[in-house]
Amino acid sequence: MASGQMSRAEALSCSGCRHACHVMLYSDTKSQLFGRIPFKHIILMQMRFDGLLGFPGGLVDLSKETLEVGLSRELLEEVGVELPISIEDHVASCYAPTSSPSISRLVLHFYVKKMEEEEIKEVERAAVSTATDHGHEVLGMVRVPLYILKRGGGLPFFLSHAFIGNARSQLIDSLVRFKLVSPELLHRALKHSHTSEDPQAASAWPDAKTKQH
Repeated sequence: MASGQMSRAEALSCSGCRHACHVMLYSDTKSQLFGRIPFKHIILMQMRFDGLLGFPGGLVDLSKETLEVGLSRELLEEVGVELPISIEDHVASCYAPTSSPSISRLVLHFYVKKMEEEEIKEVERAAVSTATDHGHEVLGMVRVPLYILKRGGGLPFFLSHAFIGNARSQLIDSLVRFKLVSPELLHRALKHSHTSEDPQAASAWPDAKTKQH
């Protein structure tokens, strides 16, 4: 995760800060790519208006709503479904880096919500049919490929794309934390992705960091 990580309570006590919430939606699945390559989980991300990959969410006004209510509102706008988000879905909060000292500090809150497979598919359908931001702030939902094909296809190529802010590290951390891929597969994916990230990073996280959700 990004530097400046803090608890939810510490983040809420930040004076004069702006707050933004984002969520990783995922489900289990028995589906197989080409009928022979199991990928076990469906993880949703989105292509943003600026061409970067990220998680759905946005700014929350704490004078009018809680973090979770604000995130649910953002989901309605971006994916067309007002999904309930709870405090138990909260994973981490941290300061976002800013290049201008004149701008109030932005605190990023990251959530992970497990859903049923049919619920995930409904989100995908709603994202292109009822979401008000589709085609504007959001260009489309994408699934994270949780497998490795020849020549780096799948997760390595996906991790080579450009991500907004710390979305890439949030994804990698969540894959480990919720045991969505094996450490060996993630290590191989990081090693073969065309980025500057240390390929040893996946094996550096302690087992104590994992969490069933």
